Amino acid sequence: MNHTLVALSLAVMVSLAHAEEPEKAWSLVTSKQESTGRAIIFRYLSEFPAGFSRAAYPDRVILVWRYQSSSGMPEQRERQRMDLLEDFLGPAVEANSKAKLVLVSTGENLREWIYYAKSEDEFIAKLNIALRGQPAFPIEIHAAPDPTWTSYEDFRRGVKQ
Repeated sequence: MNHTLVALSLAVMVSLAHAEEPEKAWSLVTSKQESTGRAIIFRYLSEFPAGFSRAAYPDRVILVWRYQSSSGMPEQRERQRMDLLEDFLGPAVEANSKAKLVLVSTGENLREWIYYAKSEDEFIAKLNIALRGQPAFPIEIHAAPDPTWTSYEDFRRGVKQ
């Protein structure tokens, strides 16, 4: 799969504030698959809070939601459920600095959330608590040690601004 990442705009910065931490700066980029012309949209954490230590988050946890769409992008109802999942998870897994959401990609019938966590087991436990009592979400969970943040750094190196 050959993708070229292009910054939508150098000025496209979305700041999201959480009650218990300073602002985090998010950026948006898009990638266009040459063979299909379809886009993948990436939202990534481009600036970290002062004093943030990546070494404290050695485990990478990827949540994968597969869907079907002729455009490669989720239909509105499915996208709303994806947003709901993210809304449930954010406060639960990021509370007390247990994990950080660093990258969300959407396109080609797939949405992925990449978190870095202090502990894979603790992340999964918090995820289960957050989703208890909710309708099932069609997600896969993939986790592995990544103490040097290789996945995130590989993505960032591919972003052309």
